[in-house]
Amino acid sequence: MPTVFITGSNRGLGLEFARQYAHAGWRVIATCRNLGCSAKLSGLPGVEIHALDVTDYGMVKVLADKLKDKPIDLLLCNAAQFGGDQEFGAVDVDDFAETLNVNVIAPMMLAQAFRPHVAASQGRVMAFLSSRMGSMADNASGGFYIYRASKAALNAVVKSLSVDLESSGIVSLALHPGWVKTDMGGEAAPLSPGESIAGLRKVLGQVTSQHSGKFLSYDGEEIPW
Repeated sequence: MPTVFITGSNRGLGLEFARQYAHAGWRVIATCRNLGCSAKLSGLPGVEIHALDVTDYGMVKVLADKLKDKPIDLLLCNAAQFGGDQEFGAVDVDDFAETLNVNVIAPMMLAQAFRPHVAASQGRVMAFLSSRMGSMADNASGGFYIYRASKAALNAVVKSLSVDLESSGIVSLALHPGWVKTDMGGEAAPLSPGESIAGLRKVLGQVTSQHSGKFLSYDGEEIPW
């Protein structure tokens, strides 16, 4: 039975990832900031729930040590935030720093902490939820400074991981979930969480070493950096 480790599993895309992988027969290690947020996870089959604040790096290390004997086929770094005011002239430095911490530094620290678990598995995949808004080549509308910058920086982390972890046989890739009806995406979004995650699971199910360092959409499209 393959194992997936998911951050930010208590709502939105993280919850849908947990639901779909659980019903597909995977062993799911689901994390959320505190166990009081886990009510929707507790009814899913085969789900193991852990409290994890991804920006508490001591907490990340403790959990990695606790799970040291458990291979992880798929590390899914999903936890993220949008940030505060995104308009030029109104960007707040504290909002910017906090968003970089959640969206960039936390996934990097998770990759470092859980590399041995992924390397010990058969799947050997690290997947990071990015966004098309992090593509510099695809930015024709400007704005959204905090979110764009954080996802562009995450993409740079993913690309470097694909080089540095190649010798461990680990595939590292960035994923764009589409514009999805979540707390972040809003009700105007055209995709449901179920549609987005079904697409991402199909993409992940077809991953080979040739996909390492790629930026892929939920529909399989490769997105330029």
